[in-house]
Amino acid sequence: MALCVDEKSQIQALDRTQPGLPLRPGLPQRRTHDYVRHGTTSLFASLHTAPREVFGQCHRRHRSSEFKKFLQAIERRLPTALDIHLVLDDYSTHQTALIDNWLVK
Repeated sequence: MALCVDEKSQIQALDRTQPGLPLRPGLPQRRTHDYVRHGTTSLFASLHTAPREVFGQCHRRHRSSEFKKFLQAIERRLPTALDIHLVLDDYSTHQTALIDNWLVK
């Protein structure tokens, strides 16, 4: 089984001060320029290629400990009899001893 795993850090959580104006013939949807910022979040996501399923989690921080929690959540969702192959990029979060030890296990 192959899983592609990636993350997007520092996603801004924004609320616009006014609702967006709807689409009209010849005009795109419009929004106000001002917003209230509610901090940032990090999204961890995996693509299970065979059934085309996406699994994701948002975390307040982007560290290897949060990434390990995400990997453990993936592991709980999948049958234990399967061999799991993860495709990861070389982001620093993936290259810590904590993650290396989990992958070896």
